[in-house]
Amino acid sequence: MGPYKIKAIISSNVVELDLPATVRIHLVVNISQIKWYIDQVDSQRRETPQSVVVKEEEEWEVEKILNKRKVQGKNKFLVQWKGFTAEGDTWESRENLQNAGDLLREFEEEYGRDNREVR
Repeated sequence: MGPYKIKAIISSNVVELDLPATVRIHLVVNISQIKWYIDQVDSQRRETPQSVVVKEEEEWEVEKILNKRKVQGKNKFLVQWKGFTAEGDTWESRENLQNAGDLLREFEEEYGRDNREVR
């Protein structure tokens, strides 16, 4: 998620983020939860990775399942798409990940099938 600006430095290891109202997390976080945002070089072309067609539907390849959360009673998985930067990560329902069954199983074996978010 992000990138977001740091609004204030609270202490040597805590900052307040400048988040849009639609992001529902606490504004004050430990710096261990923050990664530096590195933008692409201005002259570097941003190419959209090629999709594949599966059963007449356009799809992109899942590189990794990063996290899981429950939204309105349904599990959602944070997906890292192959060829995209972290800005392209999206939360997807299991139904949208039918062709990524192996990656879902790997994720659930590593982190369990419970509904807690992985940090």
